[in-house]
Amino acid sequence: MKRAVITGLGAITPIGNNIQEYWNNLVLGKSGAALTTRFDTSHFKTKFSCEVKGFDPTLTMEKSEIRKMDLFTQYGIAAVDECIKDSGLNLSETDLTRVGTIWATGIGGMQTMEEEMVAFCAGGKIPRFSPYFVTKMIPNIAAGQISIKYGLRGLSYTTVSACTSSNNAIVDALNLIRMGKANVIIAGGSEAPIAQSSTGGFNSMRALSERNDSPETASRPFDKTRDGFVMGEGSGALMVEELEHALKRGAKIYCELAGAGMASDAFHVAASHPEGLGAISAMEEAFRDAGLTPKDVDYINGHATSTPIGDISECKAISKVFETCLGKACVSGTKSMTGHLLGAAGAIEGIASVLSIYHNKIPATINVSEVDPEINPLINLVLNKSIDKEVNVAINNTFGFGGHIVVSLFKKFKG
Repeated sequence: MKRAVITGLGAITPIGNNIQEYWNNLVLGKSGAALTTRFDTSHFKTKFSCEVKGFDPTLTMEKSEIRKMDLFTQYGIAAVDECIKDSGLNLSETDLTRVGTIWATGIGGMQTMEEEMVAFCAGGKIPRFSPYFVTKMIPNIAAGQISIKYGLRGLSYTTVSACTSSNNAIVDALNLIRMGKANVIIAGGSEAPIAQSSTGGFNSMRALSERNDSPETASRPFDKTRDGFVMGEGSGALMVEELEHALKRGAKIYCELAGAGMASDAFHVAASHPEGLGAISAMEEAFRDAGLTPKDVDYINGHATSTPIGDISECKAISKVFETCLGKACVSGTKSMTGHLLGAAGAIEGIASVLSIYHNKIPATINVSEVDPEINPLINLVLNKSIDKEVNVAINNTFGFGGHIVVSLFKKFKG
């Protein structure tokens, strides 16, 4: 079976618009949350979010391209551009029929949809829509625009599975590389959900934090006083490459993408199973797939959204899967800094997992004052300050509305 390695990374996040900024701020424990500037929040219960700051699409796109793209696609193009450059892959010397694109989103062009419908409702009975409305809004369009811009003629599609979407893309890339369907796959996802409709919708579900007096401390996974997640936006791209192809071209190898597990809670449309049954199944499957055991794991990047039910469910699953070695693996929730990027969360947290292996450093969960007493005290939570630790194996947990569970497993490349 062919092996897959990670040879390039790219990121647009609320705490940095490139990989170096993103990683540095994760290590420093910087919060990306602040009062929302994208729209008037005076009528909303939640008035803050984790917005991307200082994003300039003209650095990677022409103005004529930008006006035809929703923001989620622009974020995707920018992350992929960095990923390709970081990988050192010379596209002009590469068989582009063997380079694929699997690009995820949970929602797609929400801002385009909202803007067009508001304009239509305000304009009377004559339906005046932009000719770019459909091709800016549909979820698969970022994958299409990425492959068009870079001439990538291999497989191309979109995974949509709520907050597991981009981890799904990474797992699909692994399996397709193993099957010999491509030499290189650019996998990841992007999301631009900071809009009135999404904020209002999640507020009505009581899913968002309402800590308006202190936005920067609102995302607090595992903390006793957590009250919901913080909306984030951005994108993450990973170059998943067949090992021999990477070695032949002398590529820098961050780590190996060694295994994956997928399952379903089959419980509720918006809540994790209270005992974490889907998470247990997916983590166990990831270990079987990689030929490893829980004892081999050094770091777990938790889904850890800062919701009252979800964090407890995940911790119960970790306690069960790692019961014979609980405490060896460190656990942290980087959403405490980035907020929750929904469909793009798995990609940027996959990048955090990759870099934890590459740099032998584990970012912390910030904003934790008192750990929820319902969490097993034997779980080795990394709190408030990053730590140096040899990381040979890391797993990336993602859970999504509908009960979707996806776990990716990365390990240090040793030839």
